[in-house]
Amino acid sequence: MDIKKTYGLAEALKKLGVKDHNGGTSTGSNWMEGSGKISSVSPVDGQEIASVGVTTAEDYEKTIQTAEEAFKTWSNMPAPARGEIVRQFGNRLRELKDPLGRLVSYEMGKSLQEGWGEVQEMIDICDFGVGLSRQLYGLTIKSERPDHSMQEQWHPLGITAIISAFNFPVAVWSWNTALAWVCGNVTVWKPSEKAPLTGVACQNIIAEVLKENDMPEGISCLVNGDYKVGEMMTKDSRIPLVSATGSIRMGKIVGQEVASRLGKSILELGGNNAMIISKEADLKMTLIGAVFGAVGTAGQRCTSTRRLIIHEDIYDELIDKMKNAYAQLSIGNPLDEKNHVGPVIDKDSVSNYLKAIEKAKAEGGKVLVEGGVLEGEGYESGCYVKPAIIEAENHFEIVQEETFAPILYVMKYSGDVENAIALQNGVKQGLSSAIMTNNMQEAHRYLSSKGSDCGIANVNIGTSGAEIGGAFGGEKETGGGRESGSDAWKAYMRRQTNTLNYGNSLPLAQGIKFDI
Repeated sequence: MDIKKTYGLAEALKKLGVKDHNGGTSTGSNWMEGSGKISSVSPVDGQEIASVGVTTAEDYEKTIQTAEEAFKTWSNMPAPARGEIVRQFGNRLRELKDPLGRLVSYEMGKSLQEGWGEVQEMIDICDFGVGLSRQLYGLTIKSERPDHSMQEQWHPLGITAIISAFNFPVAVWSWNTALAWVCGNVTVWKPSEKAPLTGVACQNIIAEVLKENDMPEGISCLVNGDYKVGEMMTKDSRIPLVSATGSIRMGKIVGQEVASRLGKSILELGGNNAMIISKEADLKMTLIGAVFGAVGTAGQRCTSTRRLIIHEDIYDELIDKMKNAYAQLSIGNPLDEKNHVGPVIDKDSVSNYLKAIEKAKAEGGKVLVEGGVLEGEGYESGCYVKPAIIEAENHFEIVQEETFAPILYVMKYSGDVENAIALQNGVKQGLSSAIMTNNMQEAHRYLSSKGSDCGIANVNIGTSGAEIGGAFGGEKETGGGRESGSDAWKAYMRRQTNTLNYGNSLPLAQGIKFDI
């Protein structure tokens, strides 16, 4: 089967301006070829889709200089005028939701529904940004001195660098860039080298919008390459803010490098997310949340459910239901909407998945639903694996780690919900968490200061999936950064306190006397 023709991908690539070979660096509509190339190989069928050039040091320097120049114009525009550009970008995404969603699905391997959903997240954050452009509020503060007024206001930072991961190749970029643009910043984006074509597509879309509005080159820039290109950004003192999404290991490197030059960083790193299942949970709701959380995006979400912590009174019943649900999962081409689970991103991920299963067994884990690599017709890419369930203990070394694959660890707890919360919190990551319970006291304990220690804590919904209205991010080794909604926009601006003396004398603060 020619997947590109059968599922409309050839037409999608054409609409998005993705060619057989694409430039590696862009300052808008201006593309630079770069050196060498990065091939984008789909995990769906193992075929090369297209390639991009690699950003050179010379290309990078031109890009930063162009971005700096664009910042002078962009930051001086009224925020609602910037919001209008973001509104137009959101509308263009509405027009291209189908082809861009198909490219996301094919290049990354997530289901078509999830691909479309990711583009919808982009549209939603644009809508949020449009409203935000009229709400970049400061404060007025009462002064202790007569005939003085104080205020707090926010100004753009400059260049925002965005380093994104393969699992959400467009949504996380948009969370950052829509806010950064509205706040008056220009952006330089390095997509994952595992999914570079979605970056090319997005850059083509925004470049067209900017050109139609006679905006300068450099407001939205794209660079491509491996960690070496990322290092150019993290070490560059001309970039005041770096927002990076990826592994804890990567985040520690980025955080240290940016901090060494006293820059700012937003870090969205690993998750090891747990769902607590109370004996008073609605098991029908629980089943939906647990299964989607564990197998959605083939377990490659930072919010994927990694651990189920189940009360001993309902453990056997729920495990039986989970086994039955897993037996009904359809694994295959994610562009075929009858399939629930697509491939993992590449064969390295397959290897990590297999090693994790073996390590869990070696530590004493009991396999309840067998994993393994699928072979044969439709699985030629070698990237399709079976979602596995393993009974384990929370202290197992492998359980303490994040494996980006559809492996779900299950364990029992007894007694009060505090015992389950202690297990949930007993890992170094702190991104997303959930409890399934109809007990009001348990729900409120879970959300109290003594409850979940994660940045996201849900009641009666799963760990996976987040609305853009709330700030997204985690605690502990997840990084502590926040993106998307609420007041996350403040990270993209610099705070300034102003004091205005409208009197005829100069009284000093704290009543200090200094007569001359």
